[in-house]
Amino acid sequence: MSYSPKTIESKWQKRWEEEEAFEPSEDRSLPKKYILSMFPYPSGRIHMGHVRNYAIGDALARYYRKQGVNVLHPIGWDAFGMPAENAAIKHKRHPAEWTYENIAYMRRELTALGLSFSREREFATCDPLYTRWEQEFIIRMFEAGLMYRESTTVNWCETCHTVLANEQVEEGCCWRCDNPVVLREMPGYYIDIVRYADELLDDLKRLEGKWPEQVLTMQRNWIGRSRGLEFRFELSDGSKAKLSGCFDGFEVFTTRPDTIFGVTYAALAPEHEIVKYLLDHDLLESEVAERIRAIANMSERERAQAEKEGYPLGLSVIHPLTGEDIPVWTANFVLASYGGGAVMAVPAHDERDYEFATKYGLPIKRVIEGGELPYTGDGPLIDSGVFTGKPNREALEEIIAFFEAEGLGTSRINYKLRNWGVSRQRYWGAPIPFVHCPTCGLVPEKIENLPVTLPEDVEITGEGNPLESHPTWKHCECPQCGGEATRETDTLDTFVQSSWYQFRYATDPAKWEETGIDRADSDYWMPVDQYIGGIEHAILHLLYARFFTKALRDLDYHGIDEPFERLLTQGMVLKDGAKMSKSKGNTVDPDAIVEKYGADTARLFILFAAPPQKELEWNDSGVEGAYRFLKKLYARREKVVHDRLPEIEHASLAPEAKEARAKVYEALRRSKDVFEKTFAFNTLIAATMEALNALDKQSEEAVWSEGMYILLHLLEPIVPHVASELSEELFGRANLREAIPLKEEVFVTESVTYAVSINGKRRTEVAVPAEADNAAIVAAAREAGARWLEGMVIVKEIVVPKKLVNFVVKPA
Repeated sequence: MSYSPKTIESKWQKRWEEEEAFEPSEDRSLPKKYILSMFPYPSGRIHMGHVRNYAIGDALARYYRKQGVNVLHPIGWDAFGMPAENAAIKHKRHPAEWTYENIAYMRRELTALGLSFSREREFATCDPLYTRWEQEFIIRMFEAGLMYRESTTVNWCETCHTVLANEQVEEGCCWRCDNPVVLREMPGYYIDIVRYADELLDDLKRLEGKWPEQVLTMQRNWIGRSRGLEFRFELSDGSKAKLSGCFDGFEVFTTRPDTIFGVTYAALAPEHEIVKYLLDHDLLESEVAERIRAIANMSERERAQAEKEGYPLGLSVIHPLTGEDIPVWTANFVLASYGGGAVMAVPAHDERDYEFATKYGLPIKRVIEGGELPYTGDGPLIDSGVFTGKPNREALEEIIAFFEAEGLGTSRINYKLRNWGVSRQRYWGAPIPFVHCPTCGLVPEKIENLPVTLPEDVEITGEGNPLESHPTWKHCECPQCGGEATRETDTLDTFVQSSWYQFRYATDPAKWEETGIDRADSDYWMPVDQYIGGIEHAILHLLYARFFTKALRDLDYHGIDEPFERLLTQGMVLKDGAKMSKSKGNTVDPDAIVEKYGADTARLFILFAAPPQKELEWNDSGVEGAYRFLKKLYARREKVVHDRLPEIEHASLAPEAKEARAKVYEALRRSKDVFEKTFAFNTLIAATMEALNALDKQSEEAVWSEGMYILLHLLEPIVPHVASELSEELFGRANLREAIPLKEEVFVTESVTYAVSINGKRRTEVAVPAEADNAAIVAAAREAGARWLEGMVIVKEIVVPKKLVNFVVKPA
């Protein structure tokens, strides 16, 4: 009987479903492993990136189950968001209908891959029950002062008709539709993530060695904690008069107070209130005003990439220590979101300030001795009043202390991290559970009234927010006074849903109606032991999930500090050197691969082609090779005559049989490290292939039986269908239910093969007894290399233990 993946795979998928084989145990005395892959958006079809992600997680889940560990390996659907609305517009269908239909199809695709997900714990984030608990969390955050509403300048995507968080603006464009983002003033809801900035930053130390260093660095840089001096620049009398007495100065923050004597200009963000006043009162030339407004409408990332640009404002401030007049400019590199939107500029010791000053001919004053300007290194201060001559780092602290003693400023810690704007002006999202009452103001909905669900009778045109234009949905009673009120029509950023889903999986589904997160369940399952997903989520999802974990902990929902103990970021799947995309015409359909070769072939190739952390280049011949290996493996079942692990007297075996056993057990020895540390499945698969080849070169029936018993055990997490089929047929699946001990005897070698080199050039090889000393090894090597040593004088003999013998020679 030949290998028939379709028959085998459908059989085992049905068997696993009937056995409920992948549901975690309720026995809390068992050791646990929580293996989680980032859940997919239900776009309609899985892609090869999904296959890679889920094959990695599934291999780990299946490995730990065989160790007797209680494994939670769930899947769900990140189901809210713009694509469903876009599909509703294009196909004239309701987003919910489109979403749940896609979920059903993709669930079948995942099942066809043999992925061992828990069925009982599956959910979609658009399920009303999920929304109900999420809305409760939001209300509790609001009550704790962690969520608030205010009007600010926001990133607005005109295409998606929604607000974007800073993290969702990529190179000036929307992260989802890739169209330009503009700045707009509007009210919205914010979560005070900055309150947790220190803990988010400090706790990264706990993840060192467990998360990729690149991800840790990206989060550190995004949080951007810096200590410095905050002080006030007083406006000159003439400047106060120009501003009609409406302003008398502005605050600045600097991390380099040691350079304060080198300030030659100050710069304000285009959005700064003083700049706005000048624009609103036509106090600037029209061309200058037009350019400043254009800069203000650029995203922060666009400004960072643009050439330095700025304009004098006709204002000056007084230096707090020297009393000098300092000109005030507006500049595109000054951000309203950092340090109050105002900076002191020291061009001699800051590259950005130097570039700007050089472009516009502004003064440059050195105050630290050192190299060429701009000099950003350390050294003694010069021209710095009483601090002259002091090392600049020492003077930095003294200058802060002086400002505080004189009441001129204060030491302060600042962050690049900004509070998380979670308002989205779209229909397909979780409604923000607040009510606007003319009497009571902003009021949270009563907990017993949750969930606030979306109306189904909407028409989605792509213009504006359907909740805002709905004739009845937004009209309601105030939960506080009972008077007429209006529901909030913004919905939550979809990153809120993916920030706590790991806790929902950990909660027993029997409790889902009564609680969002069960503390006892969370204490057992959390944190996630191994999280798997793309590097593109390093800042957005991973930072938000870490924050949500800490916030919900402080609201007493659980006792966990960090959600993900270990993180694996898998590389992209490429074809023809580029990321797969429909527009490039280089996609590979997983359904077609499964149909032609079977799920085990797809899984084997995707784990064999490259280490998980590296990019994987799709290779059709590699898929064929994986299929041939499985056919060969299946055919070798005829070699097995024992139905259990046989006892073998190793010493009496022929050399080929000993070599085969060594290869089999070498694969077994490697497996623990692969599954628990390195995830280098490619090396384990290569070892099993070598072992099968070695088995082919010997004829001992017992060695064949032992080899297949162990190889099927090793391969089951990777190719579960064929491994289960053969294991049942040959061994009653006993090899999948027990750990297999290593037998060190197989690694004891009777002889060692040495390469023989002459003047570094390999000429031949020789086998010598394993216990031979150097003299015996050299003698054997001389004999083997006699033809190349003839007529030569040996100058030096070099023995590299268990590897080679090299003779350095010269003509006699």
